[in-house]
Amino acid sequence: MLALRFLFANIKRMAITRRQKEVLDFLSTFTQTNGYSPSFEEIASALGLNSLATVHKHITNLQSKGLLQRTHNRSRSIDVLPPRISKPQVTRVPLAGRIAAGSPVEAIETAESISLGDIIGNRDVFALEVHGESMRDEHILSGDFVLVERTRTAREGEIIVALVDGVEATLKRFYREGNLIRLQPSNSEMQPIYAPAANVAIQGKVLGILRKYA
Repeated sequence: MLALRFLFANIKRMAITRRQKEVLDFLSTFTQTNGYSPSFEEIASALGLNSLATVHKHITNLQSKGLLQRTHNRSRSIDVLPPRISKPQVTRVPLAGRIAAGSPVEAIETAESISLGDIIGNRDVFALEVHGESMRDEHILSGDFVLVERTRTAREGEIIVALVDGVEATLKRFYREGNLIRLQPSNSEMQPIYAPAANVAIQGKVLGILRKYA
């Protein structure tokens, strides 16, 4: 399974408290047995609640979560509704290849893709597999996948995908130093890469990571 710094789209059900579940279960059982819904007094008696106001609060909360329906001009008007299920919205993000987090390597595009939820929105995003340990202090490790927003510009200190000399792609923090670009690893055991600004093309900036566990 994948541990993400993002939410994947999935089927969601509104969380309810233990007491709300007891109220919901009683309503469902009572209605199926009797053909009509219980009164507030019957709910309070069955669940050991001392206050009708407490029953009203639970009913109102369950109604606001879309689990109950009430008709105010009809007695015994509490109807249990099926849980609402949100339809998953899945986005296929291209897995463009491997990206160096050590010495630069040639980026090779592949035909694979990763299925993500709608967290990406309308941004143009692609994924790269990390190879190397130069970003380990950012908790970006070899074998992780980085989600990258396609852009040609970046602010100082952002983690970017940089194409060096037109052939070598690397993942580093971005800094300008005069006519040079410093591509800074987040690993104290490794040295930064310096290159003329004209030789560095920004391919995108990192939005987050995905990590796969066996």
